[in-house]
Amino acid sequence: MHSTDRTERAMLVALETDESADPLPSRLDELDELAQTAGVQVVRKIGQRRKQLDPAYLIGHGKADELFSEVKETEATLVIFDDELSPTQQRNLGETLQTRIIDRTQLILDIFAQRARTREGKLQVELAQLTYLLPRLGLLYTKFERQQGGIGVRGGAGETKLETDRRKVRERITELERELDEVRKQREQQRASRRKLPFPTAALVGYTSAGKSTLLNTLSGSEILADRMLFSTLDPTTRRVVVPEGWGILLTDTVGFIRNLPHDLVAAFRATLEEVTGADFLIHVVDASAPEADRQRDTVIETLEQLGAGDKPVITVFNKADLVEDQYALRSLVATTPNAVYISAAKAEGIPYLMDRITETVKTLVAHLELAVPYSRSDLVSQCYEYGRVISVEYKDDAIYVTADVARSLAGRLSEFAVKSEVVEG
Repeated sequence: MHSTDRTERAMLVALETDESADPLPSRLDELDELAQTAGVQVVRKIGQRRKQLDPAYLIGHGKADELFSEVKETEATLVIFDDELSPTQQRNLGETLQTRIIDRTQLILDIFAQRARTREGKLQVELAQLTYLLPRLGLLYTKFERQQGGIGVRGGAGETKLETDRRKVRERITELERELDEVRKQREQQRASRRKLPFPTAALVGYTSAGKSTLLNTLSGSEILADRMLFSTLDPTTRRVVVPEGWGILLTDTVGFIRNLPHDLVAAFRATLEEVTGADFLIHVVDASAPEADRQRDTVIETLEQLGAGDKPVITVFNKADLVEDQYALRSLVATTPNAVYISAAKAEGIPYLMDRITETVKTLVAHLELAVPYSRSDLVSQCYEYGRVISVEYKDDAIYVTADVARSLAGRLSEFAVKSEVVEG
């Protein structure tokens, strides 16, 4: 879509069945926001209620015929369906509506293609696009071309071209997977290097547009891209953040989650999402002003469980508190949510309370040491100051006696000089 010379005019369609988890209005609103992010002009939104989806047309043949009239009336150049379409549904709907048809997965892939900046991001998007495209390649050929490969004329032009393209796509998928495996190894090396640094690590997670990048900028003083459009962050960004009592943490911003994040994208962005599983603790940023805030929270929690990160320590940050009308309800929500605060990252309001939560969480990840450091290793005392919190230091004739709370990675290096050590309970 982003390669067209003029703005697409799109009609949005969502189907609600007995098995649907989300109401039509919220699904259409989110699809609208996705479409706008992709640069599409939305001309109409249509919701339909059915007991179950139609395997041939999703919305049923009769409803498809009705949509054809609406396409003509609105001069829509594109119809976007909230449900993922099977190749059969996509073909039938395209022939009935006589205009371009895409589904939510394709829309999200298009947005990711626009947003990808790094080589890794571009590789991941291309892999997801080709994985989605492979079973649908036949849709790119005309009915006549498909018929040329039918009974009696096996090996016709259409079939030969289709099979050639399928082979090329499979070969490219294999190549991309190989390249991304290399990226994954490099990223793991980077994570291993960071683990050697005596800093606890944290990952910002949350629904897309919850304000994660804005919060990272506020906490670290950096200026990474932070806008209101969906998926502004595709490639992880790590910054050092200094919190009260002298602690330092490495904080990584990650790609935003979304309802029904396409499986192909989850697989393709495995290397990026591993930043979440590799973190010591998570900061879950929630847009407290969003009408669907509860559903968005649930989506993130479910995704974290799928990634194997559901048991990590979590600080829940209710962001955009300044936009919430019912402040009493917000305070009640924070009070009943474990380890939670409310803030406005954009206005830097409530940040001290978040810093206190981070400090308390970091304390559960450090060790309390009483050390007798020989003067020949006085550099270790400097590291205690730089990478921990020195409680007391005393210079005696035989050694430097230090009492400090330090990150566990540094504690390992100091263990040979420990007089007494224990894990700090937060």
